[in-house]
Amino acid sequence: MKIWIATGGTGGHVFPALAVAQELSLRGNKIIISCDKRVADMVAKGAPKNAKIVHIWASGVGAKSKTNQIASLFKIGVSALWLILRFVFSRPARVVAFGGYASVPAVFAAHIWRIPTFLHEQNAAIGRANKFSMRWVKTLMTSFDNVSGLPQNVRAKIVYTGLPVREDFITHAGTPLKHESKIFVTGGSLGAQILDDIVPPAIAALKNKKIFITHQTRPENVARLQKFYADNKIRANVLSFVHDMADTITSADLIIGRSGASTVIEIETIGRPAILVPLAINPDQAANAASFEKLGGGFAVEQSKFTEKWLSATLSELLSNPSRLDKMAQKACVENNAVQKIADTVTK
Repeated sequence: MKIWIATGGTGGHVFPALAVAQELSLRGNKIIISCDKRVADMVAKGAPKNAKIVHIWASGVGAKSKTNQIASLFKIGVSALWLILRFVFSRPARVVAFGGYASVPAVFAAHIWRIPTFLHEQNAAIGRANKFSMRWVKTLMTSFDNVSGLPQNVRAKIVYTGLPVREDFITHAGTPLKHESKIFVTGGSLGAQILDDIVPPAIAALKNKKIFITHQTRPENVARLQKFYADNKIRANVLSFVHDMADTITSADLIIGRSGASTVIEIETIGRPAILVPLAINPDQAANAASFEKLGGGFAVEQSKFTEKWLSATLSELLSNPSRLDKMAQKACVENNAVQKIADTVTK
């Protein structure tokens, strides 16, 4: 079966797409992956060996400038027309889209040719591009069991599959806490200034100085945070990039971070307590954090309420109560068979 996978924009869209592409390829399907040039290298490195990669002329419409927004819509329209023509000569049996504006042209072209189309939503609140594409989709696959913001009168079948993660996260699933007072602080790929401002002084205020901090931050903040932790005699590893995220999450007794879909699902796959601080301007992150809190795995805290005093008191209580951390870890752990479920949904 020839399967077209549409992705692009960010790693949050690309990595799940590539994981599914590998599984579908192993099942004997012919894979074609379309993406925008921003993620071309990422896709080339992670695509199945025999997959064909197609670059499309599309970009996000989030720019504030009206001129840029119009230009982005024009690019998406041209890309859609190009794929409509391409499907005349090389029509796939399925189209699987992983969100973002780079996936819209393939979804629309598939609709024109009546090709069964599957859309994956990574967040607990549907994104703008996916909300726009929903009218042409046969099946919506979701990372969370409840997704807010869906259009009224949704015709698509909704299937809860979870979000694909790399195999090393699956390997560490359900690993018990070691209770070594290790905290992992991560603001995502770009770091988060509020975590850099609030977490270090909150840690310094604790009486427990046996804590070990792994703090991922922006490159320009590394030296400042290293000095702060050293001056306060706190053991810490401050770095701008985490090379082995699965091991780092597994070794921690508690995570403090943002609540992007990938971060939340990776924490849930392994099963770790967490304090999540959603990006204030991002409703997707707020929905992801709320979903995690509902499991009982931790706290979803608004930026305005994320203070040194609150964090210090919360950390003191949690770190002195190992049994509570164990219960939170157990509640946070969610079985992840997303790759297999998505592949099964697409091919059956």
